[in-house]
Amino acid sequence: MSLIPMTPQQTPSAISAILFDKDGTLMDFQGSWGPWAQGVILEICGGPGEKAEAVALAMGFDMAQVRFHPDSALIAGTPEDVLEVLQPHFPQLTPQQILARLDADPGRFLPMPVPGLGNICAALTQAGYALAVVTNDFEASAHDHLRQMDVLAHFSAVVGYDSGYGGKPAPGPCLGAAERLGVAPSGCVMVGDSLHDLVAGRAAGMMTVAVLTGVAQAHELAPHADVVLDSVADLFDWLCHRQI
Repeated sequence: MSLIPMTPQQTPSAISAILFDKDGTLMDFQGSWGPWAQGVILEICGGPGEKAEAVALAMGFDMAQVRFHPDSALIAGTPEDVLEVLQPHFPQLTPQQILARLDADPGRFLPMPVPGLGNICAALTQAGYALAVVTNDFEASAHDHLRQMDVLAHFSAVVGYDSGYGGKPAPGPCLGAAERLGVAPSGCVMVGDSLHDLVAGRAAGMMTVAVLTGVAQAHELAPHADVVLDSVADLFDWLCHRQI
């Protein structure tokens, strides 16, 4: 990646902030959540068997391949979406108990950053961009994952599903992140791997960048994005070319 010095003011649309989705954008979704999901399903179901397979099916997860199906509610969904598919399988548990079982605490969850994540975060902050995360995960979990990937220091704001702005695909979380950064929505770019991310960004009046490190394919994302990139590692070069 070419690290060409520049400032946000040099870009044609005066972009000064970059908002990122977390899962599938900053971190490899399948590589991070696949092994975790397999372990959690076996744990809460008491081992392999019919119940584990039924829960995996409800979650849109392939136990044998250790991968989520593209239509899984967990890929871009909110905690409420997850509860909706799991509650029928655990009627004896309260919603709070189910969420507690699904808590990806740092002790048993290892996020896998996309290649070049540290470099691109450093390049963007060095160039003067304000960075934020906008996720449908909980805010505290997002902080933990960014810390585990050693990039938390680059982010000036982290907005989660429980931060008071609602969840994507509604624009509230993106607008909330822009507010926390002190940047107008028109000065922000929303970067994500799912339609939820892109729809939220567009509805908030932001430019949108799709990346292919999640499970969605380019033809699905392209109609909702200003550009489709292989990963966030290509973001700096794209920003540089926009000013030429």
